[in-house]
Amino acid sequence: MKISVQIGRLVVEGLPVSNHDGPRVRAAVTAELERLIVAHGISDELRRGGALPAVQAGTLRIEPRTTPRQLGAKIARAVYGGLGSPE
Repeated sequence: MKISVQIGRLVVEGLPVSNHDGPRVRAAVTAELERLIVAHGISDELRRGGALPAVQAGTLRIEPRTTPRQLGAKIARAVYGGLGSPE
């Protein structure tokens, strides 16, 4: 089964992410979200081709020296949590 995840827009408010770091954060989000889906799956609804207009990912705790890669991984875990549990 092939699963395609498209993130049309990722809004990150209140985080010190420069334009230079944006692509790194985006790549880390993609990689970690892919890893989580492969390892733990997704809900039946999404597996059947469901779409979500938005996902509430909650609040993240970010330490001062968080790298773009670490930030992307934290964002992906929050987004994955907002997708709901696989059935």
